[in-house]
Amino acid sequence: MTKLSLFPQTALIEGNHLFIGGCDVVELAALYGTPVYIFDEVTLRAKCAEFHYEFTSRYPNALIIYACKAFVNPALALLFKEAGLGMDVTSGGELSIARCVAFPPDLIYFHGNNKTAAEIELALEFGVGRIVADNFSELRLLSKLTQAKGTSQDILLRLSPGIDPHTHQYMTTGIIDSKFGFPIYSGQAEEALVYALSTPSLNLVGLHFHLGSSILATEPYQQAIEIVLHFSAEMKAKYGFELKEFSPGGGFAIQCALDSPARPLAEYAEVITKALQHHCENRHLSPPRLIIEPGRAIIGQAGVALYRVGAMKEVPQVRKYIFIDGGMADNIRPALYGSRYEVLVANKAQDHDEEVVTIAGKFCESADILIKDINLPKIASGDLIAIPCCGAYSLAMASNYNASLKPAIILAKGGEARLIRKREDYSDLVSHDIW
Repeated sequence: MTKLSLFPQTALIEGNHLFIGGCDVVELAALYGTPVYIFDEVTLRAKCAEFHYEFTSRYPNALIIYACKAFVNPALALLFKEAGLGMDVTSGGELSIARCVAFPPDLIYFHGNNKTAAEIELALEFGVGRIVADNFSELRLLSKLTQAKGTSQDILLRLSPGIDPHTHQYMTTGIIDSKFGFPIYSGQAEEALVYALSTPSLNLVGLHFHLGSSILATEPYQQAIEIVLHFSAEMKAKYGFELKEFSPGGGFAIQCALDSPARPLAEYAEVITKALQHHCENRHLSPPRLIIEPGRAIIGQAGVALYRVGAMKEVPQVRKYIFIDGGMADNIRPALYGSRYEVLVANKAQDHDEEVVTIAGKFCESADILIKDINLPKIASGDLIAIPCCGAYSLAMASNYNASLKPAIILAKGGEARLIRKREDYSDLVSHDIW
């Protein structure tokens, strides 16, 4: 495997320049400035199709819904709509993006552990397909708002199966001590289910869990599916609950560094669908609709961050720093999670590696290091640093730290580049301020 294989599927090198979607990224940098994020439309559509095939070929009654928290904007929401995906939204803001492109409301699942009354009312007004209830406060609020509106809302309960997926502690969500979901072991999941079944304005159609993000192993999915379907069978025997929808969430890992391979999607699909079929058969449950919620696994590889080198600093016998015009304000993941990436020098894409350098951002934090100690060609001021696998949780978590400007976003395909988000300018920084 080479560094180029971590880039979008259309990535290639011509004339020592990196091309994505048929576009010379050196020309894109000149035209749109840097930092700039480039998304490859071919990769995005291919990932959507791959998820659909791998799951529906094994389990026909499956729906893929894109987890918007990875990153979404109207142009991308339209693409997912055209690809036949649903959308997993976690805020009124993400829901509003879906609404602005007339996304089918019945394919929207509304998640979140602290949905406000205003957000729930927005969801009810739009007619979202499912609201995934996360705690008792929300169940009571949902009951109050749906009864006041005189309507019924389909819901799922988010459960905590108590499984450790062995990922970064900040990415773990399905353990007992988690802010998300109703724990099964404590009896609270059963209590929540009884409450939902007894509330006329709530129609409990299914159960959901999400173990975390960047999960490399498949065993945690097997274990959690067994626990949740055992719970479902018990609830059927005690209360007549019929499981019509079941979601094991998402969290599938992708490869971002050469020495950290990820499993093929087919392996996750095989494990999840087989476990679901096996435990439904053993517990005499009718096979439910399967809801899969990928985010990073669809958009991660499709996105590339492009920066321009400015100053450099060499600490003799210690380290050489290469400073770029972005950093933790547009990608906080290395500082927050210790995430690791690879690099291509976009304007020297075939040059041989000559030195070990550290890529550092421009922000006033010592933690603003994107990549530490990486072998690269000889770097000069003005060179372009391209970092793959930046499509997920980079722009979604971006900030205006140091009053910096959020970058432009390009969607590339067939040699054409389309601007899908303008770079902010200084007037944007004060557009909501009052003085």
